[in-house]
Amino acid sequence: MKKIVIGITGASGTIYALDLLQRLATNPDVETHLVMSKWAKENLALESTGYKLADVKALADYVYDERDMGARIASGSFQHDGMVIVPASMKSIASIATGLGDTLIGRAADVTLKERRQLIIVPRESPFNQIHLENMLKLSRMGVDIIPPIPAFYNHPKTIADLIKHNTMKLMDHLHIPTDIDGRWDGMQSARRALQNDDK
Repeated sequence: MKKIVIGITGASGTIYALDLLQRLATNPDVETHLVMSKWAKENLALESTGYKLADVKALADYVYDERDMGARIASGSFQHDGMVIVPASMKSIASIATGLGDTLIGRAADVTLKERRQLIIVPRESPFNQIHLENMLKLSRMGVDIIPPIPAFYNHPKTIADLIKHNTMKLMDHLHIPTDIDGRWDGMQSARRALQNDDK
C-alpha cells in the first residue's frame, strides 16, 4: 500500500487538494495522511468549495494537527511514498527552502527531503517575485517536483472541474499512482478530431 502525505496550506486553490484527496480516497491501495494549516481551513470556507472541514478530514485515512510536532509524519523514520503540498503558499515554500520546520507541514517536508523521498509542491501565486523563484529553484535543485496548477487547453476543457482534474492527473502521474482521468495529449490527429467534434 502506498502512503501519501498531503499538506494543504493557506494559498488560494484548496479545490486542487480536494480533488486529489477525492481520487486517492477511491484507491484501496493508497493510504493518505493529511495536515491542513490554519489558513487552509479559512480558505476552505472563503473559497466556497461546498466542503466543510469534517468532509475534508473524512477523505483522508489519517489527519494531524499542524501544531503536532510529535506526529509520526514529523519523523524521518515514518516511511511514505511521497508528499504533496497543494496548494503551497509562498510562506510555506520559504519555510521549507530554509529548513525552518516551524509547522508540521514544514517539518514533514523537511524530513521528506532529509530521507530523499519524493516531495511535490504545487505553488499558487502570481506573479512570482525573485524571492519566490529563488526558493523554488533551490528546492528544484534538491529534487523537489514543482508543479504549478497551469491549465492545458489542448484537451478542450469545458468546465472548471476539467481544469482541476488535469492538474490532479499530473500529480498522480508523478506519484506513480494509476488514474483513469482522461484528457492526455494523444497527438495532432486526436486533437483535430476533438476540435471537429466541438464545432458540430
